[in-house]
Amino acid sequence: MEEFRHPIILTALAIYMLLCIAVGIWALRKTKSAQDFFMAGRDLGIMVTAFAVFSSTLSGFGFVGGPGLVYKMGMSSVWMVVVASLGFNVSFLLLGKRLRLFAELGNTLSLPDAVALRYNSKSTQFLTALAIVLGVLGYLATQILAMALVLQDILSEMTAWSAISVEMCVLISCSILLFYSVTGGIVASVYTDLIQGGVMVVAAILIFFTVLYTYDGGFTEISSIIKADDPEAIGPWGTLGMIGCLSWLFVFGLGGSGQPHVITKMMMNKKISDARHILPVSIVGYFFSALLWISIGLVMRALVLDGTHPELASPDMAASQFLQYYAHPILAGVVFAGLFAAIMSTADAFLNIGTAAIMHDIPKAMGIDVKNKLLVARVTTCLITIFAALFALYSGDLVAILGAFGWGTFAAAIVPTVTIGFNWKRATFQAANVAIISSLLVNFCLKLFKIQLPYNIDTGAFSLIVSLCLFIGISLFSKPPKLDPDVEAVMDF
Repeated sequence: MEEFRHPIILTALAIYMLLCIAVGIWALRKTKSAQDFFMAGRDLGIMVTAFAVFSSTLSGFGFVGGPGLVYKMGMSSVWMVVVASLGFNVSFLLLGKRLRLFAELGNTLSLPDAVALRYNSKSTQFLTALAIVLGVLGYLATQILAMALVLQDILSEMTAWSAISVEMCVLISCSILLFYSVTGGIVASVYTDLIQGGVMVVAAILIFFTVLYTYDGGFTEISSIIKADDPEAIGPWGTLGMIGCLSWLFVFGLGGSGQPHVITKMMMNKKISDARHILPVSIVGYFFSALLWISIGLVMRALVLDGTHPELASPDMAASQFLQYYAHPILAGVVFAGLFAAIMSTADAFLNIGTAAIMHDIPKAMGIDVKNKLLVARVTTCLITIFAALFALYSGDLVAILGAFGWGTFAAAIVPTVTIGFNWKRATFQAANVAIISSLLVNFCLKLFKIQLPYNIDTGAFSLIVSLCLFIGISLFSKPPKLDPDVEAVMDF
């Protein structure tokens, strides 16, 4: 079967691509209004919502960037993946029911709609939408780059495609993504999440045991090989250091409740009471899927160090190289298909929230009424994809670093405004506005001017601390806001 390894993998991917087209066509028939396109009609069941939540958290960031980061930095990124489960608890505890109630109260199409309802402020809605658009560019670029790099790595093993460029792979990936997203909107994304989430849970467990038996001594031998080269890499802080890892713990633990592509799905479930069932399913699914993040990164570092595998051209190749050369061909094909499904559905979710921000929230905040919303939404989706693809190609960052930047941008802007503000009546729209503006200025100035914070402190963690302090301080020193009775009733629930 080994001689048919690459044809088997390509066949699995081809079947998945055809499935994407079929899902897009099916979802097109179910997407008849802007509410269907952006909110899936707020009619999702427990399993669909739960799988959509944890799948959106991992995606290309976790399945491509994660192993690459472990390969490069050792155990450092464990502080990302492990504490993200804490983020699920924070998100559901503080927002699970509240967001769904706001969605019901205001018949909202997006998260900025709910923000406008909470603060009774068009300016806060505008700034929230702006933060989402800017964060989407970084995070969507993560998905596009992950998909293109994996596709290039697979196709380059075939003689006819050995010289294919990453630019061409970006073009192929974006073409499929656009068809899938433009036709089906969020409906296509969430139902694909259900399928690929189940596939990835099973596949990640099988990959974990494949890694375990790659060496006779299992993870003990893998750890010994890495320790002999660099003891810090296999230590609790990896090569990033304690302060850097703790900053990741902070931004990925608390920041999970500020990811709009995740928390927006809490506004889509059919019943408000479903939140208590969605949480455990999401955590269990995430836990097993995350095994792939850690195990592949460690084993590929060991395989390269002991000379079994040549040095990787890029750390982002860790997952695809392991699957192509060390996993069973059929398992590799299934995982690759599941990986593309994870990337595709999450990219669709980002396109969805970014499109809503540009053609619904920003015009609404400015008093502009957009006609033919469904058509405009589809055109806007195309434009966002083009900009994100260019960002992915020319930013020069690894997949995981791009993902961490997008995560930090969302967290610093949305955690104070939504996570804190939706649970604290004292919060004011002025404080929310200042928090969002400050978070964007800090994040993008540090990124654009390539300023490295001391002790490897994460940019997102630093900007989140700044925005939280300003949000709480300004709220406390401002006049208490007068809330709409319905909004106050929701916050008392």
